[in-house]
Amino acid sequence: MKVVHGSMLQSGFPDLFATHVNYGPRWIEVKLPDMKGSHFTGAQLREFPKFVKAGSPIWILTAATEMEYRKLFKPSNWLEYLMLKDV
Repeated sequence: MKVVHGSMLQSGFPDLFATHVNYGPRWIEVKLPDMKGSHFTGAQLREFPKFVKAGSPIWILTAATEMEYRKLFKPSNWLEYLMLKDV
């Protein structure tokens, strides 16, 4: 796993990049549980659709638990969280 978030030059990028030999690459955005206090930035709202359209899906994780990690082996879920957004 590689942390990619960290400066204004990376705005709009998901927080983490991970890859697995059997499951391939995963772009991961970390948010607070149930999006309480979390929101997608304007840059994320502009850039995430471009990532997905170009074939790079994004997963949202909201805790460091086994249940959350299992989401990475299912279809991308960022659109589900977009409906909960607080922007």
